[in-house]
Amino acid sequence: MRSAIIDEELTHSVIGAFFEVYNTLGFGFLETIYVMALERELMARGHHVAREFAVRINYKGHELGYQRLDLVVDDRLIVETKSTDKLHPQALRQLYNYLKATNLQVGLLLHFGPSGAKFYRQIHTSGWKQSVASAQSVK
Repeated sequence: MRSAIIDEELTHSVIGAFFEVYNTLGFGFLETIYVMALERELMARGHHVAREFAVRINYKGHELGYQRLDLVVDDRLIVETKSTDKLHPQALRQLYNYLKATNLQVGLLLHFGPSGAKFYRQIHTSGWKQSVASAQSVK
């Protein structure tokens, strides 16, 4: 029996939008171009999208500053995008920290890379985490 995946329908829709953007634009644009295209594609699919969403970071009750998230979709899913030749090893950790800071459970790291589109699903639930990497590629 298959276990339930948190926000499966939402993540499926966002991943579909991601592949649509990658198939249309290909590799080589700045990250901001991909984020704007993804925002438009998600809105066309009926999603509420917040771009450059500011999250307050606190330390022991003291505000340190803000982090800006690329996208928050339907107030439930963080989307972090990268458009680099190679994905930095800390990119998933960055997404995990965003999940902790917002108390959201699910995030997607979308890499618009030269060898195809790849996505990584990150989950954070009450102190434990699970990462599922899907090496999906589109050329």
